[in-house]
Amino acid sequence: MATLGKPQRQHRITRLLEEQVISSQAQIVELLAAEGVLATQATVSRDLEELGALKVRIPGGAMAYAVPEHSKDHAPPEEWLGRVMGEFVVEVAHSGNLVVLRTPPGSAHVIGSALDRAGFPDVLGNVAGDDTLILVCAEHIGGAKVASRLAELAGF
Repeated sequence: MATLGKPQRQHRITRLLEEQVISSQAQIVELLAAEGVLATQATVSRDLEELGALKVRIPGGAMAYAVPEHSKDHAPPEEWLGRVMGEFVVEVAHSGNLVVLRTPPGSAHVIGSALDRAGFPDVLGNVAGDDTLILVCAEHIGGAKVASRLAELAGF
């Protein structure tokens, strides 16, 4: 077994995630070991975080890891945001400088990560739960304007 450097290990993890459905970190450790690469679950956990990997719901309802910025078509963050907004957001509401997005169970973090990566203007930050995401917007813009732009992205 070999201990690879972080870039090489992360490249292999990304390739594994692109090639097959992987639902656990332990599964990644096993797949790497099958390729002769030594990695602990803690190391794989850090790698997934650095890669921006997310657990997403796949057809059939199961959850699997995905690395958005390394999708096969290499979609830019803004395009990825539009894609996930259209797929996962089911409701957009606002109050003051807050926006609330609702998603199917287990999907709010996908939208939160996509918003972070896209650097969506006028969103200071977000907090994702299971099926609800709260965005804090810049006061001078307000939640209504941001909610309107997000609703448009979601196809409402």
